[in-house]
Parts: sequence; structure tokens; C-alpha cells
Amino acid sequence: MNCDFQVVSACSPLADSIPQGTPKGHQIVGSECHPKERSVGCLNHMSPQDKPRILFLNRSYWPDSEATGQLLTELCESLADEFDVHVLAGQPNAASEENWRDEPVRNGVTIHRVSHTVLPKSNMLLKAVNFVSFAAACRRQIMKLPTPDIVIFETDPFLLPFVADRLHRKSGVPMIGYLQDIYPDVAIALGKVKNSWFIRKLRQKMFDVYKRCERMVVLSTDMKQLLLDSQIDGGKIHVIPNWANTETIYPVPHEKNVFLERHNLLGKFVVMYSGNLGLTQRLEEFIEAAALLQHDLEIQFVFIGRGARKKTLQSQAESLGLSNVLFLDYQPKAELAHSLSAAELHLVPLTEELSRCLMPSKLYGILAAGRPYITNAPDESELHQITCSQQVGLTIKPGLPIAIAEKISEAKLDRQTLTAMGKRCRLLAEAKFTRKHATTAFKNVLFETLNIHEKLAC
Repeated sequence: MNCDFQVVSACSPLADSIPQGTPKGHQIVGSECHPKERSVGCLNHMSPQDKPRILFLNRSYWPDSEATGQLLTELCESLADEFDVHVLAGQPNAASEENWRDEPVRNGVTIHRVSHTVLPKSNMLLKAVNFVSFAAACRRQIMKLPTPDIVIFETDPFLLPFVADRLHRKSGVPMIGYLQDIYPDVAIALGKVKNSWFIRKLRQKMFDVYKRCERMVVLSTDMKQLLLDSQIDGGKIHVIPNWANTETIYPVPHEKNVFLERHNLLGKFVVMYSGNLGLTQRLEEFIEAAALLQHDLEIQFVFIGRGARKKTLQSQAESLGLSNVLFLDYQPKAELAHSLSAAELHLVPLTEELSRCLMPSKLYGILAAGRPYITNAPDESELHQITCSQQVGLTIKPGLPIAIAEKISEAKLDRQTLTAMGKRCRLLAEAKFTRKHATTAFKNVLFETLNIHEKLAC
């Protein structure tokens, strides 16, 4: 059935005939524009108040230094030229120098903050309290916000699908699930929870929400396969990898690198991990590898970031008496080009249990910086396949610190190969993993969802 539509403004004579609470994009009467023809061009001619309103749900957002918050901020700001973008977010994890409380609108994005507990994440019970506190605050707040045309939930925390589903059931708003990781599978893989009856029931309820979504967006083919194995319709699943800002992250020669100079690392063979020092990374074996290499005074391990396991890793390094391991805080976003370029070799861990639940977002910054990496990802994983097929890094078997140490020692003696890999890293980032690539793909998913829902509304 051809179903034509027209957005009705509040001052239209037809406006009184529209039921109260109908989402803005669903206020439809006859017109000459078909839903399937809705496009970027159509939206560019809309006034700001007529842009489709979309609402993202995620605790982490600007000015958080966590990768998920930074990526969501970049995505939302890139969408703001064609959509009325709103974000329901929490409070930053750590104190920020930026006046985040004073900016309800930033770069075209309207930010709705909710109050919630911010207890230490190193304690699992306190972390769970944070999750429930934020989800409960969102559940209350979401019904007070202007009704969006689409609600998009992420997984920080994993309870957000239920918040979005409540809005969907009450107003018919279509949902998109945007999964940076897949719960409770991640928690089970990490051994944080047992696959008990309660957890299986929770997973069933969560995946029932996924089945009610118009679209699901995941980061890798491995994650897509997990959803397919769980009876999620393959036609609604889109793979959109994360990205790096290739304009602000780029290769910086060592002789011009201020990070190396600031931390007295010039002349060192730097092996770096940069990102969340949490449970999913399993970094203990890399500390053990550092212990095996402490006799080589040229090799320096650098761990940058924060997370639930940072103190444990520091204690491990101290107990082993390691002088070749340096821990630093997250680096300013403006200096990432220098910090990421400081490494000769990056660490990108991914265990077999986790490979279908997530895709390390740190990969894309490393590629943009033009630096190779070493990964213990399983052979069948997308990360392993990218590493080998694109010749951008080195692979090792997981759980073997001695194999890590040997591979690093070999790499140090073959700088020519590392340099060639680094050049291919940068080319791959520019060809496939830019902010523009991801934004364009996400816009297409949003347009598809709007068109489908407008047809159903007619």
C-alpha cells in the first residue's frame, strides 16, 4: 500500500485532529512524499523544529573520558545537522574541569542529566547500585521528556533496554538497540555472575526487547552472530564499527612527540595499553610478560587509563618489582595523537569468551595513529582476521605470557616490518574506520526506521 505523509505543524488546521502524545514524526496526513523517499535531501529542507527527534540513552557522555562516552558524543554531534538529537545521560565518572552542568545544549545536542549514585566501581555491589540508580532515574525522567520519533538505547548500564521498552509500550516509539557490548553474556564470560536461572530469565527478557526493536546495531560480525544464534532477525541487524577521528589522531614522529619527551621515554621501545583498565581486558598476563622482559632496559610498558582493575594491576607490578611498567591517567583528548603515536607496539587483548560480546574500540585510535599492535584474539574472531588480512599487527595465543614476551622481543628487532605495518594501519583507518563512515551508516539506519514506522502509522 502506498502511504503518503506530511508533517503537520502545530499551527496547521489539521493539528487539532492529531491525538495528544503522538510522536512528532508520526503526525501524518496525505502528501506527495513517500516514506521510502525520505532522505537526507528532504531533511535538509526542514526547519530545526521539524527535524526528526531522536533520543539516546546512555550513562556516559561528554565530558567523560571513557571511549563509549566520547564515541557517543561524536556520533550525536555529527547527527545534529539533520536530527533533533537528545541524550538522557548521567553524571561524569570523574571530576571534570569543564562546566558540564552549565551546558544543557552542546554542539546542537540537548543533554538531559539525571542524578544518581556515583560509588566506587571497583566494588561489584556498589557498581550494581550505580546501575540500578541510573536506570531508575532514567525510567522516571524519560516519561517527562518530549516524545521522540526514535529512542536508541546503549548498554551503559545494561538495564537501559527495559527503560526504552517502557517508552515503546506506552507511546509506540520505535526502538534501536545500539550495543557496545552484549549483556549478560559479558558478565558470564568474565565470571562475574553464574549462568543461573535468574540470569537466564534476565537474558530472555532482554533479548525479547531486542526482538521488538526496529533495528539492532552491533560493532562486529562476531556480535551479529551471537544475536543470530539467539533468534534475532538478521534483517534488522546492522554492523557499524566504532571509529577514530582521523583528523585529530594521526601519526606523530618520535622526534616531535611531546608525550615521549614529557615522560622520559625517548629512545625506549614503548609497548602501550591505552583505555579502560577493567575486567574485560584481562591485562594480568601482560604484566607477567613485562616481568619476563625486565632484563631488556630498552623495553618500557605503559598502561594509560582508569578502571576497576587499575589498583590490582599496579599492585601486581609492584609485587614483581617491575621498573619497566609505567601507569598513567587518561590523556587529554587533544593530545591523543602524541600519546598513541608514542608506542612502537600497542596491546589489544580480546579473550575467546569475550570475542562475541564486544569489539575493542581502542583498535581504531591505534590504526589512526599509524601504529601496529599485538592481540591475543581467537583465530576465528573478526579482530584476528582484520589483523592478519590487513597485515596491521601481530597475533599470539591467549594465556601465554612467555609468548607475549617473545613476540615483543622479536618485534623490537624488526623495526622495518613494524614501520610497514604502521603505514597500513593509517591507510585502513582512513579507508574504513572514520567518523564519517560510521555517521553515514547510522543515519541510514535512522532513515530506515523512520520510514518503516511511518508506513505502519499510515
